[in-house]
Amino acid sequence: MDVMQIEFRQAERSRIHEVDFNNLPFGKHFSDHMFVADFVDGEWQNQQIVPFDNFTLSPALSSLHYGQSIFEGMKAYKNDVGEVLMVRPLDNLARMNESARRMCMATLPEEVFMGGLEALLRLDADWVPNTPGSSLYIRPYMFATDTFLGVAPSKTYRFCIFTCPVGTYYAKPPKVKVETEYIRAAEGGVGYAKCAGNYAGSMYPTMLAQQAGYDQLLWTDAKEHKYFEESGTMNVMFVIDGKIVTPALSDTTLKGITRDSILQIARHMGIGIEERQVSVDEIISGIESGRVTEAFGAGTAVVVSPFSVIGYKGKDYMLAEHPADKSIAMRIKTFLTDIRTGKSDDIFGWVYKV
Repeated sequence: MDVMQIEFRQAERSRIHEVDFNNLPFGKHFSDHMFVADFVDGEWQNQQIVPFDNFTLSPALSSLHYGQSIFEGMKAYKNDVGEVLMVRPLDNLARMNESARRMCMATLPEEVFMGGLEALLRLDADWVPNTPGSSLYIRPYMFATDTFLGVAPSKTYRFCIFTCPVGTYYAKPPKVKVETEYIRAAEGGVGYAKCAGNYAGSMYPTMLAQQAGYDQLLWTDAKEHKYFEESGTMNVMFVIDGKIVTPALSDTTLKGITRDSILQIARHMGIGIEERQVSVDEIISGIESGRVTEAFGAGTAVVVSPFSVIGYKGKDYMLAEHPADKSIAMRIKTFLTDIRTGKSDDIFGWVYKV
């Protein structure tokens, strides 16, 4: 990518030596630099790589009042020779622009998104961990920057990318609770957009579930609470009679890139796939009868995360833990991880080398 239009201001001192790369909590340590660009007068300008620092913002910033804020989640890895690799970054750009259109925000040209991303990763390449299970999490996001009070789309925006070295999102297989009162999204809403408000609205019911001993929620449909949609930070998948069964995409679910990667890998491995409505009753009865052998979440942060327990109407339904070579979820996770880290051939053409 051409990075000639980007202005560089390098940090005077790196903070990398303050980080224990053998003990990485998720989202706590931030790399030295960030990429920033502003949308003003109908075009993206002021592209900069600057030290990671606070923004100075107006109290009347429209995004703080009316919620025009979107983001993406990505990861970078290192291969055995120290090269920095990403998987499917253009798909993240496409999804971010889909979110932007739904939220009446400016869209991002490829040269701004990829140019800034590549320049940032080149400069902070030393921050990409190479220990097993770790990666460099990448957070591109955009927010409205007009200063006014009035419900109308902003005319100006700020786009930023920062990164942080991370370890495993869940230390152990999460316990999830089926949500039957609150909703994440309804038809015609913004459920498919990766906008900040979707996550804000989920926090209260998630907190209630955590107080009851669960780690996360399994969201159900807004009309009847009969069918699964997704989990708090993940798309969801079930193994039924040896096939992967997952809720079909709709305007109430996020179009997961990891989800799509898993399905492509499963087809390559000869594993059956069904994308359809998945009822709560089907899964609960399937666990009891032994037809449902695995349930797991899929997303950028968690990659693949098997569930240990599904809680429903006051009862916990246990899912057996399988050896890695016997678990469909873990076999696919290993396959995907080997592609991401350059340990196996990129048969799908997903890898982007920085």
